[in-house]
Amino acid sequence: MTILIKVLQFFLSLSILIFVHELGHFLAAKAFKTRVDKFYLFFDWGFSLFRCKKVNGKWRFKFFSKNVPEKYTVTEYRDAAGKKQKNYDPIDLSTLPEDDWRRSDSTEYGIGWFPLGGYNKIAGMVDESMDKSQMKQPPQPWEFRSKPAWQRFIIMVAGVFMNVVLAFAIYIGLLSSEGEQYLPTAEVNKYGISVDSLGYELGLRDGDKILAIDGEYVEKFQDIPMQIILNKAKTVEVERERKKMTINLPDDAVTKLLSSQDPNFISFRVPFMVADVVENSAAKAGGLQVGDVIIGINDIQTPYYQDFVKNIKRFKNEDIEVKVVRKTDTLALAMHLPEEGVIGAYLAPISSCFELETKDYTFFQAIPAGFSKTISELGDYWKQVKLIFNPKTKAYESVGGFISIGKIFPDTWIWSMFWRMTAFLSIALAVMNILPIPALDGGHILFLLFEIITRRKPSDKFMEVAEMVGLVLVLGLVILANGNDIIRLFK
Repeated sequence: MTILIKVLQFFLSLSILIFVHELGHFLAAKAFKTRVDKFYLFFDWGFSLFRCKKVNGKWRFKFFSKNVPEKYTVTEYRDAAGKKQKNYDPIDLSTLPEDDWRRSDSTEYGIGWFPLGGYNKIAGMVDESMDKSQMKQPPQPWEFRSKPAWQRFIIMVAGVFMNVVLAFAIYIGLLSSEGEQYLPTAEVNKYGISVDSLGYELGLRDGDKILAIDGEYVEKFQDIPMQIILNKAKTVEVERERKKMTINLPDDAVTKLLSSQDPNFISFRVPFMVADVVENSAAKAGGLQVGDVIIGINDIQTPYYQDFVKNIKRFKNEDIEVKVVRKTDTLALAMHLPEEGVIGAYLAPISSCFELETKDYTFFQAIPAGFSKTISELGDYWKQVKLIFNPKTKAYESVGGFISIGKIFPDTWIWSMFWRMTAFLSIALAVMNILPIPALDGGHILFLLFEIITRRKPSDKFMEVAEMVGLVLVLGLVILANGNDIIRLFK
């Protein structure tokens, strides 16, 4: 059931993102009176689940139908050099039945069967469909290729723009309805941090109080790991045993952090205050109560939850004494630890130990806050992409595909979390699509900028070759990302 919930969230989020992205291209094309032949959610290779179109003034609908034949007949011949060539001849539409879809130039709307994308088929444009038939005909005023370069530029940018607008709108909604809550670094410094083996290797220690990253104080504790990774931090200033000191991070710190399967190389220390006790557990049998604070196991002091977790496993199948503070008394509770190495007690929420910072926004206050958050997320994701293309960081090894994306959604359907993930993915889609790779919007935008500056338009043949090269590159990225996912499954 958990996997099903994740999958449903993934596909709903993806559908929203693709629809909004393609809607941007569609609206911009229509605004400049450019014909859009097809507007599809998902891909319709061979057949579609649903399609509709206005033919002779009437809407017609088809379900589970094969693709409609093209408006051209294809004949092959050999040129003077003996090479095979294709000739595309337009069909005489007047000879077709009145209800034939090919008689209408209106947009065909549909839902394909392959649920991982979507597209606009804009007339007179070399795109991923690699439809050469229309490009063989003389340019028409309603085609993409006949429009001024600045209009074509806007049409191509519109998809990415709409994804940014979607993220902006989601952040406004979330901030105005829920506000923003975070754990201040100053609160974490009450008890200091806890580090795993990687954090220890980087020079951090349990109990350190983080004062600054490269000389800058970080207000939100959860931002510290990404600050170190994205900004390639060189130093971390900490207070250790009441002394201030500067830790110089190793040159390969970012590489190690990105290759780690556990991103939580630092966390906050917190006393083990018991929130609940599991029935028929060692804790229940030993008399542990809600509100107790666990401070030790046998002769080992465990003043923090992290200390308890690090030490408890060594006593599997043994009789132990768990020392707790109950109100003003210190007690030693006898327990028999089972094979699983857990006593059956739940940690109290962090709000019982820390004062979380909460900011509430009215709708109008949420607009500038949402804009600021969108710009910040764009900048952070762009930094992540640059890391991927930097071989020294080996960030490409941490790139994830559909499995990784699906995993970021929670196990239960929480709408606020769903929208947060959708906003993040919308930012990611915008940044990835703007990359100057042919077959992506960024590739078309790059060629259009070249045309605007030089006033020279790349030939259709060049665009076809560039599109094919781009498709190979994009396919390679998809294989890399999903290949990494598969490899991780077997580790």
